[in-house]
Amino acid sequence: MLRAETSSTDPELKYWVAIHRVYGIGPARFRQLLRHFGSMDAAWSAPFSGLVSAGIGQENARSLEGLRSKSDPDREMETLERLGISAVRLDSPAYPKSLAETYDPPPVLYYRGRLAETEPAAVAVVGSRRCTAYGREMAKRIATGLVESDVAVFSGLARGIDGTAHRATLEAGGRTVAVVGGGLDSTYPSEHEQMAQEIVAKDGAVVSEYPVGVRPKPEHFPRRNRVISGLTRGVIVVEATRKSGAMLTVKWALEQDREVFAVPGSALSVNSEGPNWLIQQGAKLTTSHLDVLEEMHIQPLVQESAGVNNESTQGELGVDSLAHTNNGTDSEYRVYEFLASAGAPCHVDEIARDLGIRIADVTSALSILSLKGLVDEVGPMTFISKTPSVSSPGL
Repeated sequence: MLRAETSSTDPELKYWVAIHRVYGIGPARFRQLLRHFGSMDAAWSAPFSGLVSAGIGQENARSLEGLRSKSDPDREMETLERLGISAVRLDSPAYPKSLAETYDPPPVLYYRGRLAETEPAAVAVVGSRRCTAYGREMAKRIATGLVESDVAVFSGLARGIDGTAHRATLEAGGRTVAVVGGGLDSTYPSEHEQMAQEIVAKDGAVVSEYPVGVRPKPEHFPRRNRVISGLTRGVIVVEATRKSGAMLTVKWALEQDREVFAVPGSALSVNSEGPNWLIQQGAKLTTSHLDVLEEMHIQPLVQESAGVNNESTQGELGVDSLAHTNNGTDSEYRVYEFLASAGAPCHVDEIARDLGIRIADVTSALSILSLKGLVDEVGPMTFISKTPSVSSPGL
């Protein structure tokens, strides 16, 4: 567990926090100052010429000099304590190890709640702010399933998929961590203030690399995403356009050597363009939390009842798990046959119930059938066959 550090337990921390308020001094220039002076205490008291010789540039040196004239490191720490915010510096043993090992970790992390030094199992669930009912349902199911196997769920506290993942984790009694794009003295979006409080109260954390008083800006969120992926072992993209913040999280994840998972969706949905493209590029096709656990070599703590693809049923039907019918998998064929016979829109729950197979298998089959152009999504998780006959050459 990461212990809150103070000026008394870590006298150097207050100088990191104070210098961190200089807008132009980011991770790279922090490293320059540390290499040149050996400590931020020495950097804080260095003359202008010394700061320039450290290589941070004259403008940043002036900004630091200006800050010193009107700011006091002890007062900075008192402000954090008053607001219930803790801080940890990059070279502290308490700094989260997985993030510290990445290319561009924040010099200082601010947090409310419990931020672990190590997360044995943590996965990010991210996606569109303007998500569909299908996206919300998949985010909820995946997050809930991960919680059942003691996997912590990380996200960005944004509207849409992020908020759904946090809420589902809280309702399932799991641990969730939100990484935000502004100072922790305010919550963005404001309607998630209560959720942020719940996250902190229920063994989670709200985390930021931005000092108090810094308001969220569009350019903050792409940077924020590297922290989300850096704190986890993998990233699940539920819904996203090709050019979205979630896809930028994938970029960071790949640079940080994290696993990438993608939930397939309708070929006609702009919100599924990102995940479908990621699957084409080699991301793990993900229809349930079990796909994530398998890839991460985590044994499920709750065993699900088997569907039609278990070994005994396969034996009864005379097929194996790789069997294809008319060039389609058995589950695809059965779902397509059901919709073609129904001749009317059917909800995913209805298909799963009548066929006696898992909803995850149904949604996977429907995604593939949508990509093949054989079914249409006509409502939230509601589909209809596009052709009247089950002998379509597409299967």
